[in-house]
Amino acid sequence: MENKIKSFLSDNNWQLVDNNKKANKVFKFKTFIEAFAWMTEVALGAEKLDHHPDWTNIYNTVNVLLSTHDENKLTEKDIALASLMDKSFDKYN
Repeated sequence: MENKIKSFLSDNNWQLVDNNKKANKVFKFKTFIEAFAWMTEVALGAEKLDHHPDWTNIYNTVNVLLSTHDENKLTEKDIALASLMDKSFDKYN
């Protein structure tokens, strides 16, 4: 994996998993409504990036797993989506 990708993700508190092929982060909100609003905003951005996360939502917590599936590794697409997620999340804290 490129050092740039690994550095960006680890510098922004993403955990590298599956032999550095995926990145995981848990986003916790005050309420379910905030979590759902964040997911909606991210979904619209992900569609524009043509890159979609694997994620689950339980009440106020969203667990995200990023990877570029067709390349079976992390790529610049994952940095773009992770950055979008992190910036959007800042609004809720």
